[in-house]
Amino acid sequence: MKVLVQNVRVVSPDLDIDRASVLVQDGKIQAVLRLGQMVPAAEKVIDGRGQILMPGFIDIHTHGAAGADVCEGTEEAVRTIAKAKLQEGVTIFLPTTITAPNATLSQAMQGVKAYQQRMDYAKTPSVHIEGPFINADCAGAQNPDFVRNPNWEELKHLHEIAPVGVVSIAVETEGAMTFTEQASSAGIVVSGAHSNATYMEFLQAKNKGLGHLTHFCNQMTPVHHREIGLVGAGLLDDDIKLELICDGVHLNRDMIKLIFKSRSVDGLMLITDSVAASWCPDGIRDFGGLQVEVKDGVARLESGALAGSTLKFNDGLKMVRSVTGLPLKELVKTTSWNQAQSLGLEGVGKIEKGYAADFVLLDEELNIQSTFVDGVEKFTKEQTEQRKQHLA
Repeated sequence: MKVLVQNVRVVSPDLDIDRASVLVQDGKIQAVLRLGQMVPAAEKVIDGRGQILMPGFIDIHTHGAAGADVCEGTEEAVRTIAKAKLQEGVTIFLPTTITAPNATLSQAMQGVKAYQQRMDYAKTPSVHIEGPFINADCAGAQNPDFVRNPNWEELKHLHEIAPVGVVSIAVETEGAMTFTEQASSAGIVVSGAHSNATYMEFLQAKNKGLGHLTHFCNQMTPVHHREIGLVGAGLLDDDIKLELICDGVHLNRDMIKLIFKSRSVDGLMLITDSVAASWCPDGIRDFGGLQVEVKDGVARLESGALAGSTLKFNDGLKMVRSVTGLPLKELVKTTSWNQAQSLGLEGVGKIEKGYAADFVLLDEELNIQSTFVDGVEKFTKEQTEQRKQHLA
């Protein structure tokens, strides 16, 4: 069936077209039509009402949402997260694990594998393994009881259950350099995380294939004028991609401004690092065996350390636009295109002929109005509000 989404402002990397139309057939974009071009007939026509149409967001780091956690290890938990993510404009996400026993991680992979058989909400091509291969001294909200040195055989076993897209490790730990080389050779992106690495250790890991820095600035070596550490490396090195939690807490507005001034948008990726408390009221919750209190939307351990976030993806984009003033045709690279390129996901991240019809409609304030996956409207704000009123 041909579907025409008309009267929209199309925003894609280096592209901003007002009053355009997008033709979709069989889950793919068939044409992007400018004002004045002949509009073909379609079985279904959707009036975009002048709203912004962007590629669906790709969240490569999310532990949970709507009360569900990836490490529950069930298909239903992954499906709950996938459904909630649509409300944020996310069409692709990487379920993200935490530092836990191998049995827990294996079960989590089984849950993802089961959901992959019928991805009826947001799509999940692979998993992000965050921990257990980290530095216990930089564990943050990860449970230090389950921290262990990088082990390729363990990761390989998980990868055989369901594809691993990203693995986050402390590059200074024993065996990390060999592990980085092995994982990179297998097509897995290795990311520096929960680490006390020096700049020299960063360079050594980069030479072995290190590609990302996980939740940049959080639980990693800070800048010092005699040792720039991982934060300095991320600001200095244009090759490394940075995950950014732009909620004003994990990174305050000044740090966001500094990052975007120091680095091209081509190397930056917005994430949520959301936990199960996302889309839930404040309260006390469990996170990997640790007690977490969510107050005013901020998740912390009893020690006061941050424990993931409750950030909605589009709210991160709002923050970045507010802080940097950059045009959406530049910022759109940080929401989907860079992630797709880094992970080798073909045919997503642009509004262009031949690309997957994964896109999101937003109002001028960047609030999500509709989310489409493979050309199918999976979430609409209007229908959700009508359903709430009916239940009330």
